[in-house]
Amino acid sequence: MTVVELNWNNYEYDVHSLVKAFYPEEEVLVVTPASKEEKQAELLPLVSIRIAMEEKGAVVKADGQEFVFHHTGEDGYKDCFKRFLYRTLSALTGKELPWGNLTGIRPTKIAYSLLDEGKSEEEILAYYQSRHFVSREKAELSLDIAKRERKLLSGVHYEGGYSLYIGIPFCPTTCLYCSFTSYPIAAYRKLTDAYVDCLIQEMEFVAGEFRGKILDSVYVGGGTPTTLEACQLERMITRLKELFDFTTVREFTVEAGRADSITEEKLQVLHRHGVTRISVNPQTMKQETLDIIGRRATVAQVEEAYALARKVGFDNINMDLILGLPGELERDVQRTIDRVVELAPDSLTVHSLAIKRASRLNQWIRENGGSMLRNTDETMRIAAQGAKKLGLEPYYLYRQKNMSGNFENVGYAAEGKLGLYNILIMEEKQTIVALGAGSITKRVFPDGRIERSDNVKDVALYIEKIDEMIERKRELFRL
Repeated sequence: MTVVELNWNNYEYDVHSLVKAFYPEEEVLVVTPASKEEKQAELLPLVSIRIAMEEKGAVVKADGQEFVFHHTGEDGYKDCFKRFLYRTLSALTGKELPWGNLTGIRPTKIAYSLLDEGKSEEEILAYYQSRHFVSREKAELSLDIAKRERKLLSGVHYEGGYSLYIGIPFCPTTCLYCSFTSYPIAAYRKLTDAYVDCLIQEMEFVAGEFRGKILDSVYVGGGTPTTLEACQLERMITRLKELFDFTTVREFTVEAGRADSITEEKLQVLHRHGVTRISVNPQTMKQETLDIIGRRATVAQVEEAYALARKVGFDNINMDLILGLPGELERDVQRTIDRVVELAPDSLTVHSLAIKRASRLNQWIRENGGSMLRNTDETMRIAAQGAKKLGLEPYYLYRQKNMSGNFENVGYAAEGKLGLYNILIMEEKQTIVALGAGSITKRVFPDGRIERSDNVKDVALYIEKIDEMIERKRELFRL
């Protein structure tokens, strides 16, 4: 455990994020004046890093060394302090991080802003490197994706338009790393008809509320949408297409996701209703890893489900992979990528494993150790090379807290097969109306302000309180 004593309260997030990035295998705790007294009494004897901040500078003491920061005023205090803390931790550990001191900001947002200011590509790359210590490789990736995103988003209707998300919070099993709202379908099967009824009620309200506005994209996610029966998918999508004008919809995605939930009948329903993009997500092609993380579908089932989707007629299939899964080494990632290249999906989303507080992975780490989670420059390179072999270009990028190797999630796609909704949900520039248990509607105002309305996570409570969920949306859009 690494315990940090910090004398200011409002810098706790940035300090924790940076220290954790340099000490990924350790639990990091930051003690501030706002910490409860009993917590301070318990943890202060364990402090290994002390940070004393003041208006004109800061002092960091660790490993018998003292590092001093003087704020000269050439930049905002926070930016200067983060650069100082990064350099200090780099000196203490002998490490450089691929994303430097970037915390709490989407990397592409920087490129967006500088492109809008008319900066040249070299000026933008220099900014990433000098101001945030981002590696040249990651700076180029951010700029490349920002340019591609801008082109894709140029036709999106920010004012007078919206996108729709429909959440199906059921899964065959709950994966070890998952923190999403999901429930085992075997225990909730009796509630699924009522759940679809409630989704349709929300659809009917939204269709009326947004009449005359332009619907750009529809995304059915989860959970695993294909845990619903074919007849339930038929009923839900039929009503969806009746209520909304799909002539303006640029992308209609359904996450089939888990191979053990996919049947030809379900795929036929999706294809017949004009779903343009689906996901068949292996995460890895190593069977032993699938067993550890709790995905019951075998590698063979994943390959069969993918072949079935092609047979039905889908020409835009995404596959998700996760790097840094328990026990996987570079050779395991290479085997997975080699098999994916043989299958040739139209897009590939490469995730760096993120350790979520609400997932069972935390307990697994306590029992097995964090060293079993290995994500490296080489594994990221292997994935990128695989995407390149398929002719796929990177088109969206985001980072999360506690990501394995301090890397990133990247979406790669063939031209014309990019996932529009994936970018919209990250950039938060368009209103997204979300239906279903645990979903969050985000209304984006013309001035950039965002207001949210969330649905309860519990499925039974969502069904019981569906009128209240609709009323919450009514209030949000009455503003």
